[in-house]
Amino acid sequence: MPEELDVEAMIARFRERADAVRRRGIPPVEGDERRRIMSQMRLDFQDFAMLGDATGSLEGGILTLRVDLRPSTVREGAPPPEARPETDPAEDVGAIVADPPAQ
Repeated sequence: MPEELDVEAMIARFRERADAVRRRGIPPVEGDERRRIMSQMRLDFQDFAMLGDATGSLEGGILTLRVDLRPSTVREGAPPPEARPETDPAEDVGAIVADPPAQ
């Protein structure tokens, strides 16, 4: 492991991974196998996106990642209700993975 861990770069790589899952195509399979692949893609996106939204610190050899899981309406600095989009971001995850862009 390197002497100095770049926590911000690590978090940025998780954001890139979430974006890659979002853009990834689905192999030409059907039925149960397709459902398993799509389920795994949803989990991959969720995990990578969550870590990509983290704030991190490295102190005394201990890496701490903080992920705010509260609804955006509760978070500090959240836009007022009238400025928020109509859709729920949690619903977008399924749509992103279920209907990836054509390549």
